[in-house]
Amino acid sequence: MTRSDLVEELAARFGQLNQRDAEQAVKTILDAVSDALVRGHRIEIRGFGSFAINHRPPRIGRNPRSGESVQVPSKRVPHFKPGKALREAVDNLKTQEQAPTQAL
Repeated sequence: MTRSDLVEELAARFGQLNQRDAEQAVKTILDAVSDALVRGHRIEIRGFGSFAINHRPPRIGRNPRSGESVQVPSKRVPHFKPGKALREAVDNLKTQEQAPTQAL
């Protein structure tokens, strides 16, 4: 699903929202999530999951072309951990897809 798909879905579900309002709502939510992560905050959406910042320490990497050692600096990276309800929903979907292929 892309951002534009999300906007279309939101506009379709809520008839009082036109395309422009739905686009603004999606943009506002994504900007709020991004800003909170940049400030180092953790975001938790019950039933969906949580976003947090992980710290990666500095390390020695390799240039794949030359094989030369390269110093990779430490960095902060966003991390998503799905919630229990989302994990179970995805797992149930996988289980339902596999069930019809089994022979009786």
